[in-house]
Amino acid sequence: MSDTARRKATYQDVLNAPPDMVAEILDGELVLHPRPAPPHADTSAAIVGDLAPLRRRGGTPPGGWRILFEPEIHLLESIVVPDIAGWHRARLPHLPRKSTMLTLPPDWVCEILSPSTVKTDRTMKMRIYARHQVQHVWLVDPVAQVLEVFQLGGEFWQRVAVGSGSDRVNVPPFESLELDLSEWWEEDLPGEDEV
Repeated sequence: MSDTARRKATYQDVLNAPPDMVAEILDGELVLHPRPAPPHADTSAAIVGDLAPLRRRGGTPPGGWRILFEPEIHLLESIVVPDIAGWHRARLPHLPRKSTMLTLPPDWVCEILSPSTVKTDRTMKMRIYARHQVQHVWLVDPVAQVLEVFQLGGEFWQRVAVGSGSDRVNVPPFESLELDLSEWWEEDLPGEDEV
């Protein structure tokens, strides 16, 4: 079947996805990938822990930030589930009480790369985030121990910072915090049989 004849995915396709998979609709295509592995989830938790001071209601920017794990975000024809996303509280003063989804594009997104998501995160999702004016994207590779920071400049992403290993960095949009990247990575990854 040609790409032009392919049926566009719907929200029902997301709801019908197996429970052990993350389901997204990216440019009309249903994309499934496995739930994050423990090292991936550990890196996510470390990042959110580092950003906790920004969640204060009076914080910087005025009003602070809302930082959420794996939110389901509906952006017109696309449904994305970033690993972590953040909104200025001034833009998202209240969370929905009865819905599991958000429709307001975030101000910042962090995607934690894994073999099953790296291509999609770097291509399709980056295009969708740019189209919806997400201002900052972090791509974090816990195996290579690298943080890449991108800022939207018009329609295109500009890589504005890179950190790795045990670097201490102050990066957009959270320049007020010094982040110790060594806290994000496993010291020694055991073999498959040691987990």
